[in-house]
Amino acid sequence: MNWLGRRVAVTGSAGVIGRRLLNLLSSQGAVIWSLDLNHLPVEVNANGIKHYEMDLGLMPPEKLAEFDPEVIFHLAASFERSTETADFWDENYRNNLIASHSLIEAATKCHKLKVLVFASSYLVYTPGLYLGNREGYICKLKETDTVGPRNLCGSAKYYTEGELEFISRIGGFRSIFARIYRVFGRGSRDVISRWVRATLADESIEVYGEENHFDYIFADDVAEGLCRLAISDDCKGPVNLSFGKARGIADVVRAVTKFMPNLKVKSTDTEAPLEGSEADISKLIHLTGWRPRISVEEGIRMVVEYEIKRRLLTVPPTII
Repeated sequence: MNWLGRRVAVTGSAGVIGRRLLNLLSSQGAVIWSLDLNHLPVEVNANGIKHYEMDLGLMPPEKLAEFDPEVIFHLAASFERSTETADFWDENYRNNLIASHSLIEAATKCHKLKVLVFASSYLVYTPGLYLGNREGYICKLKETDTVGPRNLCGSAKYYTEGELEFISRIGGFRSIFARIYRVFGRGSRDVISRWVRATLADESIEVYGEENHFDYIFADDVAEGLCRLAISDDCKGPVNLSFGKARGIADVVRAVTKFMPNLKVKSTDTEAPLEGSEADISKLIHLTGWRPRISVEEGIRMVVEYEIKRRLLTVPPTII
């Protein structure tokens, strides 16, 4: 991939995917316009990056148009994957619907824009396909499967897909909807990172529904996949982006235990329907000639190393 000199805009750049994407693009020599509600952490290589701390929903469209990017990666979003609370209703509206609409409005004013890559979600698929089936059943979801968003977040993602599909027809740029599955990575709020941090703090972890199966993808692979989709001239519309292999919760717990033998698990029953979701990534492979390479085990190893290092740098030593 050659990003040398390309003008690229990234929203949600301080998130777990955004940080990896900025480092990847920066290392390739891209000129980057970055936006997030938060500042960029020190782990981001800021070379060639102009960062703005701003609410995307309140951004004047001209701010992005002045930069006039060739490529936009729209990652900014709010998630509450398990049980969406009443508070999330307003957060979803502001940070998913309004923010995305604001970004699309700004995109229409960018004359050099060729492609907009949107971080969508597998939550747009009809939940009956992969929820509530018999134990051990795994549904391999395809881009052509029926859509019936699972929750508010999934509804917002699908609505934005629709806006992009409509506006790209008259805006002259390609839109790609990367339907991303269960992301985990270094410095994230994902469940694997929470388990690792809890274990380092000598706390037990609470595990719900060990029979559930999810398709996990490491944030570094997501960043690379988004870049590869952007430069694939034939790519537009929905594309599944995940590892392509479901893993059981109990299996993931065992993988964490390999690196953290002192992991203490408290299993808890749940009345939530069983999930068995897995991405069909044949379209991703066909369009890019690439597939995600970082296994759950390798990703967990990197998360553990990151959290140990971070703890050593931030936790004061015990004075004896």
